[in-house]
Amino acid sequence: MKRGIDEVITNCNAMNCSSARHSREGGNPGKHWIPGQAPNNKLHELQSLRSLSRTISNEKGIALVMVLILSAIALAIMAALVYMLTASTQVSGIQKRYKTALEAGKGGVDVTFRLISARGNPNIPGLSSFNITASDVGAGHTDCLTQKLNSPTSVWPVECSSTVSINPNDQSTYDMSFDLGITNTYRVYSKIVDTVNGNSGGDFGLIKSGVTGANSGEITVMSVPYLYSIEVDAENRDNPQERAKYSVLYEY
Repeated sequence: MKRGIDEVITNCNAMNCSSARHSREGGNPGKHWIPGQAPNNKLHELQSLRSLSRTISNEKGIALVMVLILSAIALAIMAALVYMLTASTQVSGIQKRYKTALEAGKGGVDVTFRLISARGNPNIPGLSSFNITASDVGAGHTDCLTQKLNSPTSVWPVECSSTVSINPNDQSTYDMSFDLGITNTYRVYSKIVDTVNGNSGGDFGLIKSGVTGANSGEITVMSVPYLYSIEVDAENRDNPQERAKYSVLYEY
């Protein structure tokens, strides 16, 4: 840049010399330029160019700018790491609570199986707040539990719910409820939503050896088990957002 300015000065000096000669030869006699020296306006422009060149080539403060840029990058990386750690902790907590709700739902499925096998209250020791709401439904006090255990869905009374949805605030939408857990208590709601009739119960096998033998004249009756479609909803009593649902097909 300095070299370019010097070339401009040289050219201008050369032009001024020729202008000065032209003035002496027949130009304006009132102006006298000294050969080899630029006019005042040209000198001002050259001085401005030199000042601009020094400003551009000045590197003072560049270290501060670099430090600020690197600091901003470091802060962005630290903020990203903190966010990742916080999000990971939250996700882990959500998964833990959901798995706990799933375990409570499995317990509800098992209790429902025992209720079907007992064809009523299974009388499980230690089961808290067990309530069979389906045994007394509506103004007519319909025993929907008996209907659901022994009759196909098509002949159920209109009071007996067959929808898959469960509303904890509406007892007519579930067949029974109970609590599981000690530290974190989960309320479990269960209902039978569909029944397909069969002709036998579960096969527990022979207690001892048989007393008669089969022969060609005996006809074995085909066992057709009952099929029950069951819906189970488990939720934390203190935080209903922690919940899990099961849909089960049970063969009895």
